[in-house]
Amino acid sequence: MSPSESEFADLAMAATEEGERRLVAGETADISDASVQQLLTTATRLYARKTDEEGRSFSPLADGRILTATDVAVTVTALLRAADLNLFDLAMWSGRAQPAGEGNDGNG
Repeated sequence: MSPSESEFADLAMAATEEGERRLVAGETADISDASVQQLLTTATRLYARKTDEEGRSFSPLADGRILTATDVAVTVTALLRAADLNLFDLAMWSGRAQPAGEGNDGNG
């Protein structure tokens, strides 16, 4: 890994570890809404770029990490509203042609 890749991985791990620690401890009230917005916006854009433009295929979840149905439903609903999309739009996107080999790595 180049230094910039290593630094980015370290930052991502630090944010993940601190977020998980606060979730487990029930200490999320003092995390600003703006911080959550920034993390979610950037993570969403990075995932979309890597899977759509770079043609990569991988699970959006880190190995061993689990999201509940509520986690997903709350977040997806908010993202759909923020992007002014509806379920019909989402159905059209999910049915579009995918790059060759997508989903064949067991993670996506």
